[in-house]
Amino acid sequence: MPLPRLVARRAASTVYGLVTLDSRGRVADRTAMRALGWAPGRRLDIREHRGLIIVAADQQGVFAVTKEGHLRLPAVVRHWCGLTAGDRVFLAADPDASRLVVHPPAALDAMIAQAHAAAFSGDGA
Repeated sequence: MPLPRLVARRAASTVYGLVTLDSRGRVADRTAMRALGWAPGRRLDIREHRGLIIVAADQQGVFAVTKEGHLRLPAVVRHWCGLTAGDRVFLAADPDASRLVVHPPAALDAMIAQAHAAAFSGDGA
């Protein structure tokens, strides 16, 4: 009987989270913010790139962490990505790059479909 392949150990310091977007576009995930070291008032650059929302620390950034320590996604960015209140988004916080990547449901659907196609191709599942 063949042995299963073991999954490689993590080599990255990325912190993950799954949160619900509120009606004002806030993403409240203290674990991600703490991992990034982003305190209230921290200036941010927020942009959309290929269906993902990229948030980076930037002293010249137009946006900032709220006084409660939350990230508020601007309405224009939410509209670009088709996000509405109550949507669940997947967060990937990269402390080494001081960057947070927000994965909207449509981006997650595409990633999961691709991963499943690769995992199940050719095995009759």
